[in-house]
Amino acid sequence: MQREQVLEHALNVLEQNGLAASTSFAMMADAAACQEQDLHRYWPDREALLYDALRYHSQQIDIWRRKLLLDDSLNREQKLLARYQVLEDAVNNNRYPGCLFVAACSFYPQPDHPVHQVADQQKRASWQYSHDLLSQLELDNPTLVAHQMELILEGCLSRLLVKRNVQEVVVARSLAEDVLSIALCRKNGALA
Repeated sequence: MQREQVLEHALNVLEQNGLAASTSFAMMADAAACQEQDLHRYWPDREALLYDALRYHSQQIDIWRRKLLLDDSLNREQKLLARYQVLEDAVNNNRYPGCLFVAACSFYPQPDHPVHQVADQQKRASWQYSHDLLSQLELDNPTLVAHQMELILEGCLSRLLVKRNVQEVVVARSLAEDVLSIALCRKNGALA
């Protein structure tokens, strides 16, 4: 089995089970329909596999964001909120993708740890995506609004770690829509 295929299978296991200690090399090997020693061919330990899975997942998200930015059928507001539909679809399929980055920062709290760094890099990329789109909307304070929107998203992902309920995504989307609406009203002088 190719390395990328194993990464995809491992990522599926991690999205469904999180970063718990029970998500072992053996569990990932079983999900990938390979032997544990096959995993050791590519990764010396679970942490190395986790790092690569997060990096791979981060690349997938970056590609999705780039495609979304190029999608002329959506306006900037829709592009800002599109992540909630993707997240809702994932949760409905018993997958919790963004939660891995939040959990990785908790499991590996040292800022210089490679797993923490790859997770933090994804969080910063998410903030930058929001900030760029909000800046294009010419809001008064795109930095503050980007921070608010990312706080809502990260709060949603944190709650999904525990609750695993799609309603968390619905509420977060509604909050993000409200923050965006208020920011647009402020831009247009409605709240002056």
